[in-house]
Amino acid sequence: MPTFDYRAHDAQGRPSKGRLEADGPRHARQLLRERGLWPRALSEVIVGNAGSNQPGARLGAADLALLTLQLSTLVQAGLPLEEALEAVAKQSAKRKVAGVLSAVRNRVMEGHTLASALGQFPKAFPDLFCATVAAGERSGHLGHVLEQLAAYTQARQASRQKIQMALVYPLILMLASVAIVGFLLGYVVPDVVKIFVDSGQPLPWLTQALIGVSNGLRSHFLLMMSVLAVLIGLWRWSLRQPQWNLRWHRWVLKVPVMGDVLRAMDAARFASTLAILGKSAVPLVDALEIAAAVIGNQTIRTRMIDVARSVREGGTLTRGLELSGDIPPMMLHMIASGERAGELDRMLARAAEQQESSLATRIALVVSLFEPAMLVLMGGVVLLIVMAILLPILSLNQLVN
Repeated sequence: MPTFDYRAHDAQGRPSKGRLEADGPRHARQLLRERGLWPRALSEVIVGNAGSNQPGARLGAADLALLTLQLSTLVQAGLPLEEALEAVAKQSAKRKVAGVLSAVRNRVMEGHTLASALGQFPKAFPDLFCATVAAGERSGHLGHVLEQLAAYTQARQASRQKIQMALVYPLILMLASVAIVGFLLGYVVPDVVKIFVDSGQPLPWLTQALIGVSNGLRSHFLLMMSVLAVLIGLWRWSLRQPQWNLRWHRWVLKVPVMGDVLRAMDAARFASTLAILGKSAVPLVDALEIAAAVIGNQTIRTRMIDVARSVREGGTLTRGLELSGDIPPMMLHMIASGERAGELDRMLARAAEQQESSLATRIALVVSLFEPAMLVLMGGVVLLIVMAILLPILSLNQLVN
């Protein structure tokens, strides 16, 4: 059924806009009049053009978690799938989400399965989402699988928000420190030190160095910003090159603190993804390949693909993960225990929860150390600036005495 964007006004003249489905433009205007609206503009949303309901559309993690929860609730309540999709689309306040769901509903009504309809929007619905839905449709327990997927998506979103909130204050502190020091060097120091320069007396080396830094900052600020922008552009371009991207990801893992945190983060993400796929009856080898695809670091992702290959060839999951070297020992023991007892999905979920808890503690520790380190660093820089200003004053006092 075609979808139309409309602009209208009610009996009081208040403007209204939205999206509705109708058999044609005439039917759409009739539906609007039945709602008490007088259409002013009506345009059909064509699937295949650039727009919010196209395969290139992206959905945020929060939007994906919300629509999955709403859809699972309606499906478990016994509502037909196309009606559930229509209800969630109308419930959404964002036109982008409503457009994607309307396009998915159109494909479902054309005879496609929900998984294949979702798969036509790869940027909105990742492989994990589509594979889990496909498993739910095959097993006949789509509502239950959607509920598990909603819980998984919400947990991932909550974990991401927790990490982001932990990094907000250190980032603000760092930016404030850079801004304050830049203001002191660019505007305060030159006016204060000018008095000593005009006196003709020899200046201490610290004051001379400060004057040089201040003059360089004032004279070459635009050039420095341009060079920085070029370097950032080259770095982003290099990340789009497979060879340089792999080298960057390999180097990041060797950074003392950052590497351990990123490795633990990817391990938790891999285990939790594998757990939700296993609970949804996705075959282990397929689940391993999908779980490997959600890992952010290219180096770890390549090793997890090798693990999937070894399992496909008859090896055990525990042995493959142990050879990869990216899974912490505690998680390996839990996975091995679950594999022996036939409860791999449950132990994977517990291992992921334990790893995420440990990761949150580690990030909190790093952040708690970063804050005083930034304060000490900023205090040291300000102390150098103050000393560079005070040393000439002390020299003048000695000359006067």
